Amino acid sequence: MSALSLRLPDSIHRHLKQLAQKEGVSINQFIASAVAEKVSAIATEDYLKMRAERANKTEFKTILAKVSDRPPLAEDLL
Repeated sequence: MSALSLRLPDSIHRHLKQLAQKEGVSINQFIASAVAEKVSAIATEDYLKMRAERANKTEFKTILAKVSDRPPLAEDLL
């Protein structure tokens, strides 16, 4: 495990401390979890962009054309 020195504005540190207490974790655990979530979000975005680049729009439209045209179910209406 690595150590990291981090400088935060006092206001952010106060909010961070409150949130960590609310979640019942240490500030260190809270920050590690937040960073892990951000890393995961960026990795997911990169993966989806890569998949989109491989997509074939013609094949996609062909598949969509096979879907029957019917009204949405009642529970799907807004």
